[in-house]
Amino acid sequence: MAIKDKLQALAGVRETPCITVSLNTHRTYPANAVDPIMLKNLLHEAEKQVIEEYGKRDTTALVKKIREVCPEIDENYNLDSLHIFLSESTKEIIRIAWHTYEDKVQIGDRFDLRPLIKAYNRTEEYMILLLSQGGVHLYQAMNDVITSEIKESSSPTDVIEAEVSGGGFPFAETPWFAANMVERSNAPHMDNLVREYFNRIDKALIGVYNRNHQPCIVVCTEDNYSRLMQVADQPSVYLAHVPVDYNHTETHAIVKPAWEIIKAQQADKRKAAIREMEEAVGEQVVVTDLQEIYQASMDGRGDLLIVYDTFSQPVRMIDDRTFERVEDVAQKDVIEDITGIIAWNVLSMNGRVIFTCDEEIKKLGNIVLKVRF
Repeated sequence: MAIKDKLQALAGVRETPCITVSLNTHRTYPANAVDPIMLKNLLHEAEKQVIEEYGKRDTTALVKKIREVCPEIDENYNLDSLHIFLSESTKEIIRIAWHTYEDKVQIGDRFDLRPLIKAYNRTEEYMILLLSQGGVHLYQAMNDVITSEIKESSSPTDVIEAEVSGGGFPFAETPWFAANMVERSNAPHMDNLVREYFNRIDKALIGVYNRNHQPCIVVCTEDNYSRLMQVADQPSVYLAHVPVDYNHTETHAIVKPAWEIIKAQQADKRKAAIREMEEAVGEQVVVTDLQEIYQASMDGRGDLLIVYDTFSQPVRMIDDRTFERVEDVAQKDVIEDITGIIAWNVLSMNGRVIFTCDEEIKKLGNIVLKVRF
């Protein structure tokens, strides 16, 4: 299930209690040796809080769920953070390739969706085209992992003889060869042969793109990338070019530099969102008061929400639309972080949500909302 689907499912859960456990984890040994210890401590804290607040008799099934979590998690498969969502009807364990702002346990009548919203915004699905005249492979990637190879038609003769509007991957080596030494010495003729081959590949890739709408990063030589761009029907589909090392074309080797490009582009988009927010101040469509931000998010007015990454605010609801700030999260009926609820309100009503560590946003506040009207 994709993160967006999990978000929607978890957002619909309204039970008391709902437990959210979030912690930063490590991908490799020996750093990940501490992950089970931290997880055990947080789960023990969750069990203690549940029993103290809701009573041992009424939480028997939930406590059993809490105790069953640790054996289910293999730290060797951890990413950068781990998030566990537990209630009487729900158990969801999600690994995320982003750090969380705090190791914590949150208990209330709904789950803390903030980590998933951040992950949703920073999860990128894209394609990687490994391009050479000796053969072409197309991969599906999510963040820093290649999830699959796209395979649709492995017969090069089918691609040559048919009108190519999609399919064809993986491609065998180019079927266009110079017939003799004279042709091989004719540089323009040789370039035309390569461009014809790449033209067929481009048409096949556009066929895939029309179905999945995912952009593509090309791994190849600079010369081959230049030729591909010369024949590309939709150059904007190709996000960037990664120089190839044909001695290292394993999937883990080609996805690493591709992911660095994606991350850089995401950072640029976050900076652009901050500039958009700053410009919107002059248009008087920016709200900085937390209470007003919450109410605007409930009314579906949120166009762009930006939250400083480490900011959180516990509150106690007075009624459906107003709250009071509190400092002690251990008090009864306290929502430990209202920003997660605000973020989901904005996102679920077709707004945009950005979490950022960029200090520039603090000139406006730790949480700011651009409204639609």
